[in-house]
Amino acid sequence: MIPSDLPAVKLIIDDNQMFPSEFIDEMTQAFFAQESEEKWFVTEDSEKQVVGCAYCSPEKMTEGTWNLLLIAVLKTHQGIGIGKQLMQYVEFTLYSKNVRVLLVETSGLPEYKLTREFYPKCGYIQVAVIPEYYDKGDDKIVFWKSLT
Repeated sequence: MIPSDLPAVKLIIDDNQMFPSEFIDEMTQAFFAQESEEKWFVTEDSEKQVVGCAYCSPEKMTEGTWNLLLIAVLKTHQGIGIGKQLMQYVEFTLYSKNVRVLLVETSGLPEYKLTREFYPKCGYIQVAVIPEYYDKGDDKIVFWKSLT
């Protein structure tokens, strides 16, 4: 991802109603300043429009474990394999950097049902449920995948 991709990434975040897209400015500061190991990825359609994004970072106090904190595709481009291809690219990039494990977390709310079904299709195993993590009645669901 490059700075000029930010408006498109914010549009993707807004389109998926993930969180306030203005958070992206702060989330990308260290990445663009090359002050962190974090990774941001975007994917484009055939017309060179950014239609998907992903963000991951190393887990503190671990050896080779990373957390995918964001992956999203414009709703108009969902269901045609873009998310899966983006996930595979992220995994390949991390694997080439000797990352052993990639974790993914999501909400247990009904509106995240498709998200929770997406990760097993990409080879992830659900390994944990943390009750009421995000809010009362909103569990955190954690998925795991070995990249080795």
